[in-house]
Amino acid sequence: MKIKEDGIAPNAGRLLWAGFVAILAAGVGFGIRGGILANWGAEFGFNASQLGVINGAGFTGFCFGIIIGGVIVDRIGYGKLVAAAFAFHVLSAVVTLAATSGQSHDLAYQLLYWGTFIFAVANGTLEAVANPLVATLFPKNRTHYLNILHASWPAGMALGGLIGWTLGESWHWKAQLALFLVPTAIYGLMFLGQNMPRSEASQKGLSFGEMFKDVGILGSIVVCFVLWLFFKDSLGVPTLVSALLAGGLLLVVSFITNFSIGAWLVFVLFLTHALVGAVELGTDGWIQNITGNILTPAEGKILIVFTSLIMFSLRFSAGFIEKNIGLSPIGILLACSVIACVGLNFVSMVTTFVGAMGALAVYAVGKTFFWPTMLAVIGDRFPKTGAVAMSIMGGIGMMSAGLIGSPGLGYAKDRFAGQVLEAKNPEAAAEYQSAEPSKFLIFDEVYGLDGKKLGEVQESLADARKKMAEAGNPDPQAALQELTP
Repeated sequence: MKIKEDGIAPNAGRLLWAGFVAILAAGVGFGIRGGILANWGAEFGFNASQLGVINGAGFTGFCFGIIIGGVIVDRIGYGKLVAAAFAFHVLSAVVTLAATSGQSHDLAYQLLYWGTFIFAVANGTLEAVANPLVATLFPKNRTHYLNILHASWPAGMALGGLIGWTLGESWHWKAQLALFLVPTAIYGLMFLGQNMPRSEASQKGLSFGEMFKDVGILGSIVVCFVLWLFFKDSLGVPTLVSALLAGGLLLVVSFITNFSIGAWLVFVLFLTHALVGAVELGTDGWIQNITGNILTPAEGKILIVFTSLIMFSLRFSAGFIEKNIGLSPIGILLACSVIACVGLNFVSMVTTFVGAMGALAVYAVGKTFFWPTMLAVIGDRFPKTGAVAMSIMGGIGMMSAGLIGSPGLGYAKDRFAGQVLEAKNPEAAAEYQSAEPSKFLIFDEVYGLDGKKLGEVQESLADARKKMAEAGNPDPQAALQELTP
């Protein structure tokens, strides 16, 4: 890397690595949270759908942070947004850690939901700074440096997974989660007192209408759809009122852009980013929990660390791929789509740890370049849109993950686990059934498994697996068969 030569500011390197550590903090928190979902279910009695909604708040809050931050960053500057993000990170820790055993089910749920939501607002606010800042600092090599910036996300997930792997059995979930405050303090110090360049849109003095012109009506339709889902499903606003709010926002954007239809490529990128968010991040949020049930909890944590390290390593090579292999950013996205599709299909057939490593390795390679490369395409092809389109696209991806990907997987887990148990053992299904139904979009209500009761079973299964491993049989399925009546 030639940061000094490529950057347009003398402190370009420090700002790049400050942004790196900021997104690292987000990844650490995300990785730890993925490993303690089962703890929350066992301690507070949540079913999988409720855990999915809490986990989803870690994405939906991001949308508000990045979109609002992206709209105002050119007006108030990067520094004030970094300070706001730092405050939100600290506040999120206070709210989340206030959830305690013995509290009512509803109070614990609200504390964990809103603590996770505020954490996501902080993450989104930081990305509203980091993405346009790096794009401005390195205008001639955006794809390379945005991939380096976003290498911090899988690095943070790997660290979060390692924390769960090494400390999960000996440290309470609160102590584990609080560790994300360490990189939070570091990025705060790294940004402190730094001069930051103005974005391209800010330098040109563009109005809101001019910055939104490439987004236009088409791009706003995608934004308004995910906001309609948020108002309706997360805030409980009536469907008609949610539609009126979303429609009102669409009219506002249409008015300030003089009813510009927008760029078709921006619309396509927004739409595909919604799919990327649901499939990539929604899966990431559940992967430890799901593979930990198929295999063992420790193996589930090893797998998230393994895949995160693959992504971390590959994101440093985006510039090499673009220059030496000859793939354009669009070509990189096409290749990644094919590889990720193959990988996900392999993952669905996993039954062993070795098989899981192979399948998830293919999937990790495929999803590595999606997020940062799509941001680079927006920055390269639509410079007038500046921070706005980057922020909106990131917000759409996270909102989709929070409203569709994570809750959808939680609902699917409740639905299919309940169906299989009902078919095989109706008495056990009735005994372990959750008291509250699981809901998702337009699908029928279903009853999943009670988190506390499931946690007790998982503890017994973990003890049985440990004893069988000590006896020379490490197969995780053997212990399950031994305990099955």
